[in-house]
Amino acid sequence: MVKALINIDYTNDFVADQGALTCGKPGQEIEGAIVRVTNDFITNGDFVVFAIDMHENDDTFHPESTLYPPHNIKSTEGRNLFGKLANTYEKNKEKENVFWMDKTRYSAFAGTNLEIKLRERGITEVHLVGVCTDICVLHTAVDAYNKGFSIVIHENAVASFKEQGHLWAITHFKACLNAKVV
Repeated sequence: MVKALINIDYTNDFVADQGALTCGKPGQEIEGAIVRVTNDFITNGDFVVFAIDMHENDDTFHPESTLYPPHNIKSTEGRNLFGKLANTYEKNKEKENVFWMDKTRYSAFAGTNLEIKLRERGITEVHLVGVCTDICVLHTAVDAYNKGFSIVIHENAVASFKEQGHLWAITHFKACLNAKVV
């Protein structure tokens, strides 16, 4: 089975204490795991996608504008990768198996060429890490399932704002998406 890692939204705005829409400590606690998993995939030559939320300074018509404060604004510090993951990306960004992808919706598949990139490489299994478990990771997993990909969730490398939402999503991945949770 050919696999890929989709690293979702692990940015300053979603993880740092001062982030515009931070999940804070839960997100910070997964840093070691998310960096380790990412490095393992890169080293093994597997395809690694950094699927990173991007908004314009004035996103008045974006559906999230009524739900959340402005976040992950293009060309801001808040949109940069958080902590040691930034170093991992910088060291490896020129490698053929590392791909940065801007996304503007919860799912990394919505309005992007992600499915094409995966199909071109014969990928049948996607591994998901990042934030937030019950929002962007969940929506990406649902789309992956609907597109026929096998799904693996790295439980110690996903986090959310609230433990209840995180736990609900973990259960949903297993029960409704036939995902393997490791």
